Amino acid sequence: MRITLTTLALVLGLLAFAKGQASTDAPSTTPVWTEADRKYLLDNLIRSKEEIVAETKDLSEEQWNFKESPDRWSINQIIEHICFWELIQMNDVSVALRMGPLPQIPQRPDSVFIDPDPKRLKRNNATDYTKPFTYGVPLGNNEGKNNIIWYTKMRDESIEYLKTTKENLRLYRVNFGPNIHQHYMMFFRHSFRHLGQIRDVKKHPGYPK
Repeated sequence: MRITLTTLALVLGLLAFAKGQASTDAPSTTPVWTEADRKYLLDNLIRSKEEIVAETKDLSEEQWNFKESPDRWSINQIIEHICFWELIQMNDVSVALRMGPLPQIPQRPDSVFIDPDPKRLKRNNATDYTKPFTYGVPLGNNEGKNNIIWYTKMRDESIEYLKTTKENLRLYRVNFGPNIHQHYMMFFRHSFRHLGQIRDVKKHPGYPK
């Protein structure tokens, strides 16, 4: 059977159309940062900030610096720790944005970054994450109220960024690990964990009234 050039062109055209249609109909595998994702981060970042501010409002110097025992942190030290932890994490976000999107790296589910111990049944040691250094241990030399100013300034910058960014934050990776959305989940997870620690300090029978 003879196939004319016209017939061949028609067949090839139909195959190309079918392939293009199949490609269009196939679901995209590229992760998307949605408005629901934005709201989830903002709600939790704002709520954790407001709760920390409320728990530390109008504390006296004695209350800021009270320790349950010599080896435990004061509220002042807890807030300082949150501050420099958040400063380090914000730098990681900045670096990830400068590196650009990395869609080729496989995504991990958000559930991996939800706190597995919200009741703080296990006490973490800050130096376990900073070996061989001890920068995770706060010195407590700054005044507590100034640490709150530092904390709210940084947190407000993150909140403003997340309110306005048009980037797909699920395509940017922090240290080739979590995407930026998941990284920000750890911001409020960390804050909520230390909120529990602050409340424990205030419940101690020796806490100044």
